[in-house]
Amino acid sequence: MADDFKVTPWEVTGDIDYEVLMQRFGTTPIDDALMKRIAKYGEIHPMLKRGIFYTHRDFGKLLDDYDKGNKFFLYTGRGPSGHTHLGHIMPWIFNKWVQDVFEADMLFQMTDDEKFLFKDLTLKDTRALAYENALDFVALGFDPEKTKIILDTENIKELYPIALKVAKKVTFSTAKAVFGFDNSTNIGSIFFTTIQAAPAFLPSERAGKQIPCLIPCGIDQDPHFRVARDAAPGLNYPKPTMLYCKMFPGLGGGDKMSSSDEMATIYTTDSPKNVKKKVGRAFTGGCVSVEEQRVKGGNPEVCAVFKYNFYLFEKDDKKVNDLVDKCKKGEILCGECKQMLTEKINVFLEEHQAKREEAKEVVDSMTFDGFKW
Repeated sequence: MADDFKVTPWEVTGDIDYEVLMQRFGTTPIDDALMKRIAKYGEIHPMLKRGIFYTHRDFGKLLDDYDKGNKFFLYTGRGPSGHTHLGHIMPWIFNKWVQDVFEADMLFQMTDDEKFLFKDLTLKDTRALAYENALDFVALGFDPEKTKIILDTENIKELYPIALKVAKKVTFSTAKAVFGFDNSTNIGSIFFTTIQAAPAFLPSERAGKQIPCLIPCGIDQDPHFRVARDAAPGLNYPKPTMLYCKMFPGLGGGDKMSSSDEMATIYTTDSPKNVKKKVGRAFTGGCVSVEEQRVKGGNPEVCAVFKYNFYLFEKDDKKVNDLVDKCKKGEILCGECKQMLTEKINVFLEEHQAKREEAKEVVDSMTFDGFKW
């Protein structure tokens, strides 16, 4: 069935129909009118033009407020359960664009508590992984004067009073309906969504007035923020505005890159040799033989190699269209595409890894309220 898939903050399975998912969650498509409006602020990011960020909640209203002089802040984050891969990097790159275009402050939440509760990890594990993930975030060039990193277990004094207010507005029946919790779920997991809501309201709490919040993130996080948005009016907080993206695909052909399949996942710390090996094994839309593909052509729509270019590694729309055309005509073969993608990824990672080393010198200065790693 077309809608036989599952998308939650902790699990993505099946072939995602993003139109069905948008209807299921009740979000609004980013239409041509909204795109034209966004273009007034600067050149539209490729992830918007290509429908990777494709749906929203109240983005038009946020822009209305912005045009009246009410600046918003950005909030996104990472659950540190493993090393950073390209699927995590993708929405952060978009967040960097938003920060630059709108000169927005940024809160980046590291949910070390969440991964302790939901994974077989110790708090020492999740803290160490949070530091490693933070290096990748900082390496993307966020403005250090406008960006602060929250680590839940370090900044809980600021988060907890807000989380308590949210928790008082959320019933257990709501949590069960939204997240699928049952009697075997530990009570920390049930409470956690209020901690994830807290940064969306933190600047408002500190300022004593409503500060608009924009959260660009994967659509799998929508259940958390539906809860946050429902609770906001009763607490005199503004509803956070959402911009949602599709999942970054795995090399194995799945809809979401997953750390559970290391050979289908590109990590930011991968060596050129590892990248070559992984891309070499990638799922493609090619035919069984070279001869057949020269005649029948390939199918870029199902090809992980093409999707990597489309999502992240080819910013030139003309080159993307040329690649589609050559693939369908059999003028380019899978081996050639894999070689070109390998080179692009390794160029990106070489630069990113150098910046990641430099990030070690500044990451302490970007922590919220100055905690030390």
